[in-house]
Amino acid sequence: MDKHLGQTEETEFKTLTERREELEDVGHNCSANPTMGDIIHRRFSRRSFIGGSLAVAAISTTVSPLALLTAEEARAEDGSRFDFTEIEAGVDEKHQVAEGYDADVLLRWGDKIFADSPEFDPKNQTAAAQEKLFGYNNDYVGFIPLDGSADHGLLVVNHEYTNAELMFPAFASVVKEKVTKDGKEVEEEKVVLGEYSKELVDIEMAAHGGTIIEIRKVDGKWQPVLDGKNNRRITVNTEMQITGPAAGHDRLKTPSDPTGKKVFGTLNNCAGGVTAWGTYMMAEENFNGYFGGEIAENHPEYKQLKRLGAPGGQYEWASFYDRFDVSKEPNEANRFGWIVEVDALDPTSVPKKRTALGRFKHEGCESIVNKDGRVVLYSGDDERYDYVYKFVTKGTFNPDDRAANMDLFDEGTLYVAKFDEDGSVTWMPLTHGEGPLTEANGFASQADVLINTRLASDALGATKMDRPEDVQPNPKTGKVYVMLTNNTKRKAEEVDAANPRAKNAFGHIVEITETDGDFASLKSRWDVLLKCGDPSVAEVGASFSTATTKNGWFGMPDNCAIDTDGRLWVSTDGNNEKDTGRTDGIWAIDTDGAARGTSKLFFRVPVGAEMCGPCFNPTSDTFFLAVQHPGDAGLATYETPATRWPDFQDDMPVRPAVVAVTKQGGGRIG
Repeated sequence: MDKHLGQTEETEFKTLTERREELEDVGHNCSANPTMGDIIHRRFSRRSFIGGSLAVAAISTTVSPLALLTAEEARAEDGSRFDFTEIEAGVDEKHQVAEGYDADVLLRWGDKIFADSPEFDPKNQTAAAQEKLFGYNNDYVGFIPLDGSADHGLLVVNHEYTNAELMFPAFASVVKEKVTKDGKEVEEEKVVLGEYSKELVDIEMAAHGGTIIEIRKVDGKWQPVLDGKNNRRITVNTEMQITGPAAGHDRLKTPSDPTGKKVFGTLNNCAGGVTAWGTYMMAEENFNGYFGGEIAENHPEYKQLKRLGAPGGQYEWASFYDRFDVSKEPNEANRFGWIVEVDALDPTSVPKKRTALGRFKHEGCESIVNKDGRVVLYSGDDERYDYVYKFVTKGTFNPDDRAANMDLFDEGTLYVAKFDEDGSVTWMPLTHGEGPLTEANGFASQADVLINTRLASDALGATKMDRPEDVQPNPKTGKVYVMLTNNTKRKAEEVDAANPRAKNAFGHIVEITETDGDFASLKSRWDVLLKCGDPSVAEVGASFSTATTKNGWFGMPDNCAIDTDGRLWVSTDGNNEKDTGRTDGIWAIDTDGAARGTSKLFFRVPVGAEMCGPCFNPTSDTFFLAVQHPGDAGLATYETPATRWPDFQDDMPVRPAVVAVTKQGGGRIG
């Protein structure tokens, strides 16, 4: 079958990674709500531009006069809080890290996670074997200390999605065909995939989900503890409980679960979080792509499924499992798009999908204990023109009674953000019966509000953002950082004085200041920390500080981490040789003082990869990073990837991996 995950042979071949990124850039928000670009324009037009027209002098203030300096020349100028020597931006087959640091591969796809795990055999894969091996495309990484030690703990890792063309030998091949272009017959190459089978789909399902594994630092190097009592794999077939206001609702009931309270599995787990009580939060992002079939326009679920882009048909699972076919089981899709909480300290515990946190394409679920004891959780909805959310628990965190905290996320209030041009943020409650969230408007209960979170946020007039991804609170400063990856759909006629970029390909970072350090505040302040892109190109309009070098700028911010000193580190998704002349990586960002807006490149991934994670241990002397889909560039297949990283052997596939970065001789990172 000349087919790639549902595409016909007439369709141009694109890797699953490329089409995943397109899904996030499509945008299913047709509401008239103002966009963040509109708000930024109204707020900053007087500050940055003269007479309402583009002013060359104003644009030049965003261009770094040091943009072409070396890292050594710039370091004396910037007053940065980071003292590592910046690496050179570029593209090659290996990963690169700052001088004086080691970057050791800790876990790769197919590595053992149990003492009795089978040896990885990429040419003879089975679902049973994969369930006992480290999963594919590691994304979020979290660390939960054991015994109060920063050198011993549980590593929790999301496995977001699978690339069949890179995973399975002889499944994909590159062929040449003659096509007509501009009236001429030319020869082109394309990738053709083989026939999907239930066995292959079962392996994909087993490679999704997450891994919990004990790790320990021995003689300065981290290693997995294969007989760790908490080691666990979570997959698409793991039994889970549905909790919170939507649990048991008719719209969550299916033939296999008439209670509406039990579901099997989690999928497309992108970013995530770890709570103060040691649970592992798994965010379900592009779940829509796993569902196939068709649903009639007059079906009661049609509108909300369309708003979420479901069915997406990116996988062939519906061909073998009815629950992924919306024409057969339309309610099954309502059981995904949630945040899953897992008790990492109990390998027999049943993971719980917390419906109070809302249903959308969650990118991240980072939480913080507020000064009044309530817990606040932030999440972005990763699609062009969707929203930023936070949830505030009703109950308070008890540091002396772990059991008392285990269901905090079942009660509380979910809020969506409205960014105003006066620099304020209004957090609007998604509460049934308030404002337009009434039965007359299609919201018969709180369960409806939460199942239809996107539609409810549309109704409230939330601000449409440019692909909000990770949202990270900073406990040291009371600020919150929102990664806005890009919006390539902005048209040329939409360019304005404060947004001189048609196709916002490089993204922004928004900084929210919570009032008086109160993360539960319903009124906050906002500013733009960075407009990303190459500052040496005036038309890009980037706003890095003048101390940022030619290696320090980046595009497409995705995930981020705050270290124990309150410093911001940003990972990216989308940099490549063609668009930015560099791979993705980790950049250290100064957020205050004279160096505010200064960025330095610390680590970069091999060709074809995306930078995910990132996560510090409690003493910030280890930086865990996830290298996702390495080698996935061009016409990559199992036999012909863009790199063999990390094995560099002809008979091994590329293997997504978690890397542990430590300072040579010990000490804090950065």
